[in-house]
Amino acid sequence: MLSTDTANPSTVLDSLIVGAGISGLSLARALDSSPGKILVAESQSRVGGRIVTASEGGFLWEEGPNSFLPTPALMKLVVDVGLKDELVLADRRLPRYVYWNGQLMPVPMSPPAMVASQLLSFKGKLRALFGALGFVPPAMAFDLNSSGGEETVAQFFGRHLGREVKDRLVAPFVSGTFAGDPDKLSAAGAFGRVVRMAEIGGGLLAGAILSRKQNKKPQEPLDPRIPKTQRGELGSFREGLDVLPKAIAAELGDALKLEWHLIGLRSTERQTYLAEFSTPSGPTRIESRTVVMATPSYVSADLLEPLNSELSEELRGFPYPSVACVVLAYPAEAFSGDLNGFGNLIPRGQGIRTLGTIWSSSLFPGRTPKGWHLLINFIGGATDPEIANLNSEQIVDIVHGDILTTLLRQDVKPKVLAVHLWKRAIPQYNLGHLQRLENIDRALANLPGLYLCSNFSDSVALGECVRRAGEVAATVRQYLERG
Repeated sequence: MLSTDTANPSTVLDSLIVGAGISGLSLARALDSSPGKILVAESQSRVGGRIVTASEGGFLWEEGPNSFLPTPALMKLVVDVGLKDELVLADRRLPRYVYWNGQLMPVPMSPPAMVASQLLSFKGKLRALFGALGFVPPAMAFDLNSSGGEETVAQFFGRHLGREVKDRLVAPFVSGTFAGDPDKLSAAGAFGRVVRMAEIGGGLLAGAILSRKQNKKPQEPLDPRIPKTQRGELGSFREGLDVLPKAIAAELGDALKLEWHLIGLRSTERQTYLAEFSTPSGPTRIESRTVVMATPSYVSADLLEPLNSELSEELRGFPYPSVACVVLAYPAEAFSGDLNGFGNLIPRGQGIRTLGTIWSSSLFPGRTPKGWHLLINFIGGATDPEIANLNSEQIVDIVHGDILTTLLRQDVKPKVLAVHLWKRAIPQYNLGHLQRLENIDRALANLPGLYLCSNFSDSVALGECVRRAGEVAATVRQYLERG
């Protein structure tokens, strides 16, 4: 049985990381993974958290995140763990679509495309242009008072860019990406960078220009090992996203423990933390100078209750709506046209329950047998909580009916590859989000050596999880050096 001896300081770990999703794994790799220095404990029998890649009969698909933006931190990690040659990048020119009034309409990705777009009326385009230039009405005092001084995503974008942009572009993006409700999400919490731009320049266009000037830094020398990418490209790997967490896990070796369930955590008089685990080989006790909770907020809330009840209460305040990922395959001839694009989003109120569909076989070719198309669909979220009460067959029937309306030209029975219901899917940055984060930081100040590193703070994107893990790792190292 692996256990530290609380009477012998030499056996005390530097860092205990709870959770082996991409956040915990990235953080562990950024720290010293020498034996006896760190330990990563994961309650499941696998690593990767929400990253789930599966394959069957020549099909390859994702049941959680589907791709990533190739951010500098993430690309460096990819190269460092030896996955450079496995990297695949989707064509950035692939169009995105919104289903509106019975038609799939391309999302305008440039000013000329916006002018020519049929998704917005002439009046809607004019309203968006004037708003972007800074002709923006002030936030209504009544609305701010009713929401604690904050604007929702719907209020902010409606005020700046008009109702059409809000309803036909922003709202489907929010429901498809965050599984959120634009009438509940905090604009400053979910779109902080955009809100800051508007505050700096008085309008989004001027704010973008000023922000670029203010944030302009001396260009760092490019790492020749890192592949060059273009704006708008999305990445994955030949064998799917889960090769990344698996590669990090292989490097960690014995510093990673699976099926270790943390059942208790307490502080000691030595300014360390004592963790009690249930493991396949029996109860185990670990003492560590620092502890990083790389777990969903509701998991951290339960584990940290004995240490600080106020912190636990704040962590329980993040909603996690249910989302079902439904993976269906159809023969190519069943579609009404060439399936060439990233996928489609569907605004609420269009008679379609599915939030959006990723055209996976178009995004990353080679993931289906010849003559088939693979669709990854998402349904549920904050605007449709009842999806959690349906069984897999019912969910498939709804999604197939939606695809028949939006994409198919004939009713062909799909090949059902997966129905993965995430009971608690994506943390919501609702009104009060920033205040909640401040409250959490104040509570953590009373628990030196304890840190949080998870996607409930500022972004759920994979690249941002890696970036955040690097920042937390730097903070942990500073604490240990002061030790």
